[in-house]
Amino acid sequence: MDVRKYNQEAWDRQVSSGKNPWTVPVTPEIIVKARKGEWSVLLTENISVPREWFPPMEELKILGLACGGGQQGPVFAAAGAQVTIFDNSPAQLSRDREVAERENLKIETVEGDTRDLSVFENESFDLIFHPVSNLFIHEIRPVWKEAYRVLRHGGAMLSGFMNPLFYLFDWDEMENGILNVKYKIPFSDVDTYGMERLQQEDRPAEFGHSLTDQLAGQMEAGFHLIGMYEDRHSGAKISEFSPTYIATRAIKP
Repeated sequence: MDVRKYNQEAWDRQVSSGKNPWTVPVTPEIIVKARKGEWSVLLTENISVPREWFPPMEELKILGLACGGGQQGPVFAAAGAQVTIFDNSPAQLSRDREVAERENLKIETVEGDTRDLSVFENESFDLIFHPVSNLFIHEIRPVWKEAYRVLRHGGAMLSGFMNPLFYLFDWDEMENGILNVKYKIPFSDVDTYGMERLQQEDRPAEFGHSLTDQLAGQMEAGFHLIGMYEDRHSGAKISEFSPTYIATRAIKP
């Protein structure tokens, strides 16, 4: 299976349906506030990223990694940053261009695989913003290595990802409020439910990566982890007992 191609097409359909909140662009009101310095963004579902995690925005070169959808990128651009959005979904990238045209913002969009950032030279960016998205790729260590390469020394990478415990449970039962441990980590939608079901449900394939790959993977790529917080998945039974998202701040020394 070509995971990248399948998820690219699945995300394009998510945009067309308009039902996925991660595909809905920011409003003009949010851009007006961002231009005044009043802004916040999400790495995970509910908790805003601490403002102290960001350097001054003016002329900051930001790579929004797997960050399409017309949400965070336009906010950064309105706040004064030089923004490049890199995403696998052409339709998600079109959301950023839509907001850029509507608000007279300069945003560069690039389509590609997060495991391969060869279109960018070494040390091209001051900040990498990588919201919850690596659950849609089956291997993530190449992502960390490429991110490290294109980030300048002293720059930061802000990342959000799923706590793998979310994938331990039978999803059908969890929707009915029952927590039944059934699956192992690392988790694969493709191996567990199969392509036929994914196609019937018309949703992207997800992968639950180990904390070793998520955290040690960043450190082995060369990053120093200097910040972290957790967040909860809205509406999921497991969130009553444990956070389901993790956000990290990492520095390239």
